[in-house]
Amino acid sequence: MPQTRIRFRHLRTFIEVARQKSVGRAADVLGVTQPAVTKTIRELEDILDKRLFEKEGRGVRITRYGEVFLRHAGASVAAVQQGIDSLSRLNTGAPVRIGALPTVSARIMPAVMRKFLAEGAGSPVRIVTGENQVLLDQLRTGTLDLVIGRLAAPEQMAGLTFQYLYSEQVRFVVRDNHPLLWDARFDFARIRDYPVLMPTTGSVIRPFVERYLLAHGMAELPRAIETVSDSFGRAFVEETDAVWVISEGVVIRDIEAGRLRYLPVDTTETRGAVGLTTREGAEQTAALDIIGRTVRAVAEDLAV
Repeated sequence: MPQTRIRFRHLRTFIEVARQKSVGRAADVLGVTQPAVTKTIRELEDILDKRLFEKEGRGVRITRYGEVFLRHAGASVAAVQQGIDSLSRLNTGAPVRIGALPTVSARIMPAVMRKFLAEGAGSPVRIVTGENQVLLDQLRTGTLDLVIGRLAAPEQMAGLTFQYLYSEQVRFVVRDNHPLLWDARFDFARIRDYPVLMPTTGSVIRPFVERYLLAHGMAELPRAIETVSDSFGRAFVEETDAVWVISEGVVIRDIEAGRLRYLPVDTTETRGAVGLTTREGAEQTAALDIIGRTVRAVAEDLAV
């Protein structure tokens, strides 16, 4: 195929001859000999099987075929140059600013950063953890470059683009050896007897939790505590008989270590999409592209 034989030098030489309207002047600009420029243009014409230039006085004139090819050649060279410039800024650019939900920070970001550092990109990274809506607001205003979190409601996604990574559900979590784990037949209604740590009003998972509780006949919890702090939630649940309503990614390591336990209740209906959210039309730097690819790879490796 012709395109597989075209090299970058063909495109640069062709563009410069078209710009200078002279083989000699193009040779001076490119720092090569005039015969080398002539040879390169002839190679390109042979590959394309079209005349790109015609002699005109002491210079050359681009043909109709050449004009058509010039539009695409110019775009190709510009794209390559942008790639070179983007890579050259990896070590000198501003930090890549990533917003991540607590569940993402705990579950996949450590592996993401290990892989990113192993790439040797050298670009600084700043990770901010917070509520989904707060992170999206910061993304929209340009304070963040990328948010890894739950898919927000349609009215909150104006001007943003979401790329799906995986689904995650809400869990009811207690300390190991909690009284609710002693019963042979678990009674979900008994969580009302204990303090319950709830996601805050306005948080992305709060509607999932409220619908679940309503479906199980619990419109209100007498001792509910709203919090977005995973450090407080972890400490409070380990030290008391409280029940923690939280996305599973936040506590997956505690569950695997045996420090915390899931209550035996089916919460699959609370599953929601987690993904990458970016601003529409925002510049895609090399560092941001590498991090996005790394996040997708980690999510796939962990089979989350």
